[in-house]
Amino acid sequence: MSKQVLFIQGAGENAYREDAKLVRSLHRTLGSEYEIIYPTMPNEADVHYGEWRLQIETELAKIHKPAILIGHSVGGSILLKCLSEIKIRKPVAALFLMATPFWGGDGWRYDGYEDIELSKDLVAKLAKDMPLFFYHCRDDSIVPYEHLALYKKLLPHATSRNIDIGGHQFNDDLVLIVQDIHELTFH
Repeated sequence: MSKQVLFIQGAGENAYREDAKLVRSLHRTLGSEYEIIYPTMPNEADVHYGEWRLQIETELAKIHKPAILIGHSVGGSILLKCLSEIKIRKPVAALFLMATPFWGGDGWRYDGYEDIELSKDLVAKLAKDMPLFFYHCRDDSIVPYEHLALYKKLLPHATSRNIDIGGHQFNDDLVLIVQDIHELTFH
């Protein structure tokens, strides 16, 4: 059985199409032993947490172990919040979050941000044995690079990858993430 990767897109007009380039990079570099699941998320230009959470729960119910979860931008923050709120029935091999905005605190505060703000007891709710990786490019013009430091403070056990150049879309090249995926030990 192949290993499964669930990729949750970012938000905004045409985000699914733009993030498809990231998914193609994964296809090219991961190898044939990985199946990538890339669902279209509802209302990408006007995200509602409840809709995205329901879609993520539906997708999680379909996957087999080991499950690798990847979230880009707003999709990453929603995926992280969702994982801290739901009971996951299948093990997660690892969680990879790319250019993930931090909501509340010293991060972003837009109308309705409280819906996707992480709970204060997030660390206690996440599986301690689940590898967690954050990736952020210093030249990201969409999500400030400083948001990575906010996640480092909240989740000090997570691995953080600082990337000098790549922008918000990582130059459509996820080789660094693929290297980390290949180093995982699957049970």
